[in-house]
Amino acid sequence: SRQVQPFLPQWLAQPKRVQKRIKDNLCPIRDVPGIHPRLLKKLQMNGIESFFPVQAEVIPAILQSASNGYLMGRGGYRPKDICVSAPTGSGKTLAFVIPIVQVLLDRVVCHVRALVVLPTKELAQQVSKVFNVYTDGTGLKVVLITGQKSFAKEQEMLVQKKVTGYCSLADIVVATPGRLTDHIRQTPGFSLTQLRFLIIDEADRMIDDMHQNCLNQIVKAAFQVEDDSGSNMLFQRTKPGPITAASSCFPQIPLQKLLFSATLTQDPEKLQQLDLFQPRLFTSVYSENKTLGDGTETEQDSNNKYTLPEGLSQCYVPCDLNSKPLLLLYFMLTMKFTRVLCFTNSREASHRLFLLVQAFGGVTVAEFSSRLPPSERQRTIKEFEQGKIQLLISTDATARGIDVKGVNYVINYDAPQFIRTYIHRVGRTARAGKVGVAFSLVLRIQERRFLRMLRDAGIRDIKKHPVKGKSLKPLVQQYEGALCKLEKTVK
Repeated sequence: SRQVQPFLPQWLAQPKRVQKRIKDNLCPIRDVPGIHPRLLKKLQMNGIESFFPVQAEVIPAILQSASNGYLMGRGGYRPKDICVSAPTGSGKTLAFVIPIVQVLLDRVVCHVRALVVLPTKELAQQVSKVFNVYTDGTGLKVVLITGQKSFAKEQEMLVQKKVTGYCSLADIVVATPGRLTDHIRQTPGFSLTQLRFLIIDEADRMIDDMHQNCLNQIVKAAFQVEDDSGSNMLFQRTKPGPITAASSCFPQIPLQKLLFSATLTQDPEKLQQLDLFQPRLFTSVYSENKTLGDGTETEQDSNNKYTLPEGLSQCYVPCDLNSKPLLLLYFMLTMKFTRVLCFTNSREASHRLFLLVQAFGGVTVAEFSSRLPPSERQRTIKEFEQGKIQLLISTDATARGIDVKGVNYVINYDAPQFIRTYIHRVGRTARAGKVGVAFSLVLRIQERRFLRMLRDAGIRDIKKHPVKGKSLKPLVQQYEGALCKLEKTVK
């Protein structure tokens, strides 16, 4: 029986398609209309001469939605919300940083007008760094709130109390959900009533149950009428709706949502929760239907839900539980893999594997997990990028969305249980048009399920790469020694 196709709203069913192939579709920065000369200069100073396809499509769309200053959309209409679904490493961050900085360039009074919410501290740091580069010298203030500083310190960075009341010290706030909700609830004078852009990065993860509440709180705070001084009644926002005589006598600041993700959910119910306004979807995640000579299309690709980076090759190695550590050592020592990012399914597994490889010796290895303080994680990434560390063992939580330069190989030490996890892991290599290889170690009992999971997502180009027992033999004796050593330390 054919599966019932869920009914997709028009905007999901007919998105604006963005070219997948980054290399062949670069667009010189001067060819993208409407970018401020000041930002063009900054881009060049940062060595950026062309935009990736996603950036070339999305930047003008955001700029256009604010073409009459940030109060109103075009022709007095409220700007449409924007969703962008594009693979890892395709340049999503710059696609929102550039237009937001440009729209805010001529602001006079400082208020929180852009809020970017990200699932992890690392990602938030990465994004605020990019904002800092492009706001440098503009007078715009970017504040990062992720709980790395004390709550009081963050409060001092966000608001200042004056005789006349509170004033904002941030134009752009980059935050993780937990800490943001705390400030909405507990920081006097922290106001989102002037918020113009709400950017949700890694949106699929943010829509998940745990952060849904955070999004609701942001929207609630954005539509609050400011009390006591009444100074803000001028900007009382009405929830979106048709423009009426009454609603048009106040200049309204529209709140526009920009969602970015490598795996944007196609689930209309989930998207419904985000309460999007006439959304537009930009996606490079689509099936390229092959047209036959007679003009009919073949259906073979109809279920490509995800795009993987162009330069990625994928292999899987059938194995049993005992040979997994040996296989990793074989890749590192016999095959001499360099710059390897290795994923396990838990912090404990990461830690144990790290200790084991360390005890074996001969491989510069580090672990990357929430066990470690952020400063140490930063340092580890840096050393990995410099080539001082050849093997980085990580959990999913830590590596999600993080841009590690120069990963040659991703090894799934534990096969991922969900297709999204797979997409995000293997997307840590082959970024920005480069090549990379992903190896998955798959237990024989998992093999069928694993391959079916990929096949259901339209991923068919994964090759079986068996490793013979005799290739592992030379490592066994030293490995057993390392195991004994490990048992002692663990005790």
